[in-house]
Amino acid sequence: MWQPSQLPAIADDLKAAGLELDPAQLTDLTGSTMGAIVSLGFCTASFVSPQGLIATNHHCAYGAIQYNSTAERNLIKDGFLARSLGEELPGDPNLRVYVTEEIRDVTREINGRLKSGMDGYAHFEAVDRAEKEIVARCEKPGGLRCSVSSFYGGASYQLIRQREIRDVRLVYAPAGAVGKFGGDVDNWMWPRHTGDFSFLRAYVGKDGKPAAYAKDNVPFKPKHVLPVNADGVQAGDFVMVTGYPGRTNRYRRATEVADAIEWSYPVQQQVVTDILDIIDAEGRRNPDVAVKYASAVASFNNSLKNYGGQLEGLGRADAVTSKRARETELDAWLAQQGASEAGLRTDIAALDTLLAGQRATRDRDLILSYLQRTQLYNAAYSLYRLAGEREKSVIEREAGYQPRDEARIEGNLRQMERRGDPAVDARILAYVLKRYTKLPATQRVAALDGWLGEGAVADAQVDAKVQALYAGSHLSTTDARLAGLKLSRQQIEASDDSAYRLMAALMPDLLRIERERKARAGDEMKLRPRYMQAMIAFNEAQGRAVYPDANSSLRVTYGKVQGLKKDGVEFFPFTTLEGIVAKTTNVDPFDTPAKVTERIKARDYGRYASPALGSVPVDFLADLDITGGNSGSPTLDAKGRLVGLAFDGVWESVSADWIFNPELTRSIQVDVRYMLWVMDKVDGATNLLQEMGVR
Repeated sequence: MWQPSQLPAIADDLKAAGLELDPAQLTDLTGSTMGAIVSLGFCTASFVSPQGLIATNHHCAYGAIQYNSTAERNLIKDGFLARSLGEELPGDPNLRVYVTEEIRDVTREINGRLKSGMDGYAHFEAVDRAEKEIVARCEKPGGLRCSVSSFYGGASYQLIRQREIRDVRLVYAPAGAVGKFGGDVDNWMWPRHTGDFSFLRAYVGKDGKPAAYAKDNVPFKPKHVLPVNADGVQAGDFVMVTGYPGRTNRYRRATEVADAIEWSYPVQQQVVTDILDIIDAEGRRNPDVAVKYASAVASFNNSLKNYGGQLEGLGRADAVTSKRARETELDAWLAQQGASEAGLRTDIAALDTLLAGQRATRDRDLILSYLQRTQLYNAAYSLYRLAGEREKSVIEREAGYQPRDEARIEGNLRQMERRGDPAVDARILAYVLKRYTKLPATQRVAALDGWLGEGAVADAQVDAKVQALYAGSHLSTTDARLAGLKLSRQQIEASDDSAYRLMAALMPDLLRIERERKARAGDEMKLRPRYMQAMIAFNEAQGRAVYPDANSSLRVTYGKVQGLKKDGVEFFPFTTLEGIVAKTTNVDPFDTPAKVTERIKARDYGRYASPALGSVPVDFLADLDITGGNSGSPTLDAKGRLVGLAFDGVWESVSADWIFNPELTRSIQVDVRYMLWVMDKVDGATNLLQEMGVR
């Protein structure tokens, strides 16, 4: 996962692998290739027409599809195609497109704020304030979203400046039986036959500047778009993915891997399974609930299967033993370096002690994170916290509650009724609180205990408290939530709304817990870079490539189209249309639309068939290094042309987030030829094909 700035150093390797572009071209973030790559904040996408048309995954556009769906007009199931600009639908209020314009090192500026002897909290606050000031200067011209990202555990900091486009509309999504063919059964699996693609469009004001949604906004005109290679790629061809991978943990300590295996993944598997059961039970009774929670369910199911893949892969790789062996090698190497590296060994030991201490409150912290994912609790917290933060200066306000964040907060509050149901939300909140009541006394929150009742709290008592909470609050309605944006802290504290009263009681304890977390984070910010300093020197001494863990910043990965060998079986790199027919059962998730089946059986391939395959390729494998956040990333050929969209990895490579194995790591792409075939032969999206210059 190379940063664009690192590519000149590996230019020879890129050329040897088959890249026909000048590698230096890929370092120009506003140039002809990288200038077309954008972030959605949670997925990647790319401009494919001069009129701001954006290609991304179906599952990345799923929130916009769901937001515009009802039980009566279910776009998730039926798909959607706008044949004119006027028919395009607004995405949800927080859907954004971010165009990266600059990445600049600011390590010296941030480190200049740090002083020897600072405790963990002071260290955290110094870094936090420096980042806020840097971001404020960056965003001053307007229309920008800037952030400071840490690399190598905080050894370096880089300012990322992005153009923020706030009006993003849904243009086209194939039917769910195409975009999610195979569903969770096939998720992370190969062979795959999923048409995971959709199209959005970016809009700006008539003056060309980013603006909130308005009917008279006009399509954004990007400086660069990706050309489409309608002939696609073949086995063995060079390919690369440019995108925004979310997070990897390849430099984590062995104890952190062990904690993931023994605690984090198993516990979250159980929590997510239980929440899915609640949603499913209500969704079976009420079709509106199924539609409202469709996006959340898809996300939960993906996480659930990911946790299983992580556990299986880490166990198969004996990851903890492998990490410990590597750490032993590192320690021995440091010992050989003499007295100059003795401090590094001491700091690494201190890091391990700090990490062990974080286990003391991990169950409580997980519970608090899931409370934040329930709508009533989140609304009350957001409104009360925002009111309190508004009393401070802009720089003093907590990150996430500054003026730059208020549109996002309002957007979250506006869309809750389309994303959830009060009855379901109440059941989920009760479930989370029941888990809380089982925590040991050392991990309890005094104010929450006071609200629930002293002593042992029975499940029925929790249910009654939650029912009363919802009955006594108006925050399940959009009007009440939006009205809350205008309230002061004192007005909220004087309110008789039950959710506000609960939050006012909880906030002092929550802020104390937050301060403790910041202190621990500050201590880690002092120690983690020291460990990474040692790891970088150790790897470089052995001739190993060193690149930072994924952190949602722009990266490039390259390789070739190739299959996979596992368990003595060789899997081909492409699937074809005929595989769709073979898998079809007419039962979800293998319920192929009749028109797709008809076209396949008629061998109506059009111009999209591969001569080598004798059919239209659907998905293909490549040995590209991707993870969450890369979804929707354009897969490019040797000339920088679009040949597919990355949307998944194989089961064997899920654990590559922790340990990278090039023999087993494969990314799955939807082939551009299948995208074009569905658009042409199934949905008749000729307007978009013409706009992309394909016909």
